[in-house]
Amino acid sequence: MKSEIGNRKLEIMKIALTLAKRGIGKTSPNPAVGAVIVKGGRIIGKGYHKKAGLAHAEINALLKAGAKAKGADMYVTLEPCNHFGKTPPCTDAIIKAGIKRVFIGMEDPNPLIQGNGARQLRNAGITVESRILEDKCKDINEAYIKYITAKIPFVTLKLASTIDGRIATCTGESKWITGLTSRMFVHRMRANADAVMVGIGTILKDNPELTTRFVKGKDPVKIVVDSKLRIPPGARVLNSGEGGIIVATTKERSQRSEVRSQKEKRIKSLQAKGVDILLLPSQNGVVDLKALMRELGKREITSLIIEGGSTLAASAIKQGIIDKATIFTAPKILGKEGLPMIGDLAIRRLKHAIRLSRFECKRLGEDILVQGYLKK
Repeated sequence: MKSEIGNRKLEIMKIALTLAKRGIGKTSPNPAVGAVIVKGGRIIGKGYHKKAGLAHAEINALLKAGAKAKGADMYVTLEPCNHFGKTPPCTDAIIKAGIKRVFIGMEDPNPLIQGNGARQLRNAGITVESRILEDKCKDINEAYIKYITAKIPFVTLKLASTIDGRIATCTGESKWITGLTSRMFVHRMRANADAVMVGIGTILKDNPELTTRFVKGKDPVKIVVDSKLRIPPGARVLNSGEGGIIVATTKERSQRSEVRSQKEKRIKSLQAKGVDILLLPSQNGVVDLKALMRELGKREITSLIIEGGSTLAASAIKQGIIDKATIFTAPKILGKEGLPMIGDLAIRRLKHAIRLSRFECKRLGEDILVQGYLKK
C-alpha cells in the first residue's frame, strides 16, 4: 500500500515537472515551476509559471481548482514563495485556499525563501513533504540555481565538430559540419537561453545571425567578445532578431592617441545602433570572461550559451566559467590541417585532462550528441 502511495506521488510530480518545462526560456530570471492540485484521487487544477511578472504556478493551479481546492493536496516542483516580489506570496494563497497537504520537489535556494515557505505552511497546519524527484526538479532549474546563489549565469559550451575534432577545413570552410537536426536542436537551445555568445573571430569568418529562425521561440541576447573592437558595422548580428546585443571589449587605453580616437568613434557608432558596450579588464590581452559573467549577472542573464570558435572555447575553459558542455559530432573526417575544436589548453599530463561528469549520449540524425558537466 505504501509503495502504491509513493508511486502515485511520483506520477503526479512528473506531471508537475512536465508543466514546469513549458516555462523554460520564458520565466527568467525566475525559475520554471509547475503545480498540480489533487483531491479524491483526481486532478482538479494544474498550472505553471508562464513569464516573469505573471502569476506563479501555484496561483494558476488554484485558479483552476477554485473552491474545490479546500482540503486538497498540492504538488509543486519548487518550494512556494513567502515574500512579496512582482507578485504576492504563494504561501498566503495556499493557506487561504484551504490546501491540506503540499508536496514539494525542491527547496528554493533563494535566500529570501530557502525553507521559509515550507515553514510558513507547516505553521499554518499544512502537512509538507519535500524532496520528491528533487534531482529532476533541480535539473530543469540549473540556471536559476546558479544565478540566484552566485549572481552569474549558468554557462553551456556548445561545440560541433567532425569525429576527429575539427570545426573547419584548412581553408576555413565550416558550413555545415553537422546536419539539419543538430542545427535545429541548437536553435531550441538558443530559444531556451537568455543569451548566446561568440568571439570576434566567428563574426569575421562566419557572419552569423545567432537567431532562433529554425524554431518557434524568442531570440536570445547576442554577445560578442571583441577585445580590440573590430566588429564590422555591417555584421549581421548587429541587425538580426530582437534579443538585443552586447559587445564586450577591453577598457585598457592605447598609448597612441589615434588608436584611442578610432576606438572611441567605433564605440559611439555602435551605441548609436543600440549596442550595449561593456568595457572590461583584460586577462593576457583579451577580455576577462569572469568579469564579463559578473556584468551579465547584473543584467539578470541567468543562462548563457557559448558558440564561439576554438579560441573562445579554450579561453572560457581556462578561465573556469563553463558549467556544461554540449558537443555535436558529425560522421566526417578532415584530418590534421583542419581547425581544431578547442584551442591550446596547455595540458601536459593526462591526469589534468578536462573531464565530464553525468554525461549522456544520443543520436541526432546522422550526428551524435554528448552532454556533460565540467568537473571543477
